[in-house]
Amino acid sequence: MSLRDHLRKVTAYFLKKILTAPQSVEKNIGTPKTFLVIRQNNQFGDMLASISLFRAIKETFPNSKITLIVSPQNYFAVEKNILIDEIFLFDNKKIWKLTYAFKLKKVLIRDYDVVINPAPVAVSFTSCILAGLAKSKIKIGPAELNGNKNNLAFVFNHQIKLDWRMCPDAHVSDFILDIVRPFGISTKNYQSTINFDDADKKVAREFLKSIFVKDYIYTIGFHVGAGKIQNRWPLEFFVELIKQIGNRHHIKFYFTGSSSDKEEISFMKKIFDHSCGYFIDRSIPQLAALISESDLFITNDTGVMHVAGTTTTPQISLFGPTNPFNWAPVGKSKYFIRKSGMISDISVEDVFNLFETIVERDLAKK
Repeated sequence: MSLRDHLRKVTAYFLKKILTAPQSVEKNIGTPKTFLVIRQNNQFGDMLASISLFRAIKETFPNSKITLIVSPQNYFAVEKNILIDEIFLFDNKKIWKLTYAFKLKKVLIRDYDVVINPAPVAVSFTSCILAGLAKSKIKIGPAELNGNKNNLAFVFNHQIKLDWRMCPDAHVSDFILDIVRPFGISTKNYQSTINFDDADKKVAREFLKSIFVKDYIYTIGFHVGAGKIQNRWPLEFFVELIKQIGNRHHIKFYFTGSSSDKEEISFMKKIFDHSCGYFIDRSIPQLAALISESDLFITNDTGVMHVAGTTTTPQISLFGPTNPFNWAPVGKSKYFIRKSGMISDISVEDVFNLFETIVERDLAKK
C-alpha cells in the first residue's frame, strides 16, 4: 500500500465517525427544489459528454435549481449552460486560504434537498468528502464502480452500485444516469449542450470573413491535436486528406487549437501558410459558435470533439484506443471511424470516402 493510500485509509476511518449518513432504501425523494451536483474531479470532455444528467434533473423537476461544483479543468464545459443555475469553482490549491474556504463552506451548508455525486469515470475521494460536508437529508453517490468499493460510501444515504461491465458499449451520457434512475430521474435526450450568444456568433463570423475573401462552396474545420498522444491521427494524414479534398472541391478550411497544440499548428502553418485560418485559444462558446457556422468538422478524439458534438454540424471523429460507443458525440450527422486501438490504422481513404458521402448529400441540399 502506498503512503497516499494509507493516509486515505486513515482519513476515511476518522471521517466515518463524523460524516456517516443514515442509510435509506426509500426511492421516493418527493419534489426537490434544490440540487447540489459535485463534479470537480472530471475532465473537460467527461463533463461535456454527460450534460444529460443536468437535463434529466430539469426535465423531471422543472422548477428545481442546480448548483454545480466544478474544477478549473472542466469549468469551460458548462460555461453559459442554461441548465445550471450556479457554478462554484473548486480549486484545491486555494482550499487553505481562509476567504476561499469560507466561500466553499457557504455553498456546502445551504441545506439542499438533494446532493448528487456522479462517478461515470472514477470515484473521487475529494468529491465524496465534499458531499459528506454538504447539508442535505438526501445524498446520492457511488457504493462502488466496476466492482471497486468506494471506501467513503458511508457519506451517502443512497449508495448506488455503478458498473460499466453490465453494458460495456453504453454511452457515458446514458451511463451517468444510472446514479439517479432509481429515483425516477431520467431523460431521452442525451445530446451535449454548449450555449453561446450573439457576441460569440459575431466573433465566429468575423473570423471566417476576415480570412476568406472569396466565395466558397464548403467550409471545413479541423482539430489536429489531442491531449493524449495515442489519440492523435498522424499530421501527414491530415495534410494528405486536406489536399485530396481540395483537389475535388472548392473549399475553405481552418484549424482550431490552443497553446497545447503549438507543435501541430506550427506544422500545419509551414505547409498551408495563409491558405487557411487558425482559430487558436478562443473561448469554448466562441469555438462552438464557429463550428456551428461550418459545413463539416473533422477531429481527433479529444475535448474539442465534444464541443463539436454539441452543434448540429456534421462531424467525423477519429478514434484509436478509446471505445467510441462510450464517448463519440451522439446525434444526427455525427460519425466516427475506428479501425483498431491504433488511430494510425485509419487511412486517409477511410476518412475521404466518408467525407465524400457526407458532402454529396449536403451539397445536394444546397
